[in-house]
Amino acid sequence: MGRRTQAERDAMTTEIGFALFAGAMMAGAAYFGVTEFLPNVFGSLRGRSDLLRHLAASTTVVVFVAVVTIVLTRFRHALRAGREASAPPGGPDGAAQPSQPGRTKPDS
Repeated sequence: MGRRTQAERDAMTTEIGFALFAGAMMAGAAYFGVTEFLPNVFGSLRGRSDLLRHLAASTTVVVFVAVVTIVLTRFRHALRAGREASAPPGGPDGAAQPSQPGRTKPDS
């Protein structure tokens, strides 16, 4: 893949920060949803605070890991697509394709 430029390293650092922030926000929303919303929807869960805490903790971890993974995977694919689009024509050695079929060199 080659060496990364400073701009790519900066973008990666920013994306990691965003992934962690988004994961934390979504995990917090999931925790709130399980502990506050579920007992109001299902009245039979009101007295089961231990069950709700365990369920909320499990859901929080799963949501955090899922969001961070999704954000960073999408970033990696976008970065790879951007690198392939900016690659020189003809591959890594920079040799251009012939301008007409049957010719072996661009300037023949």
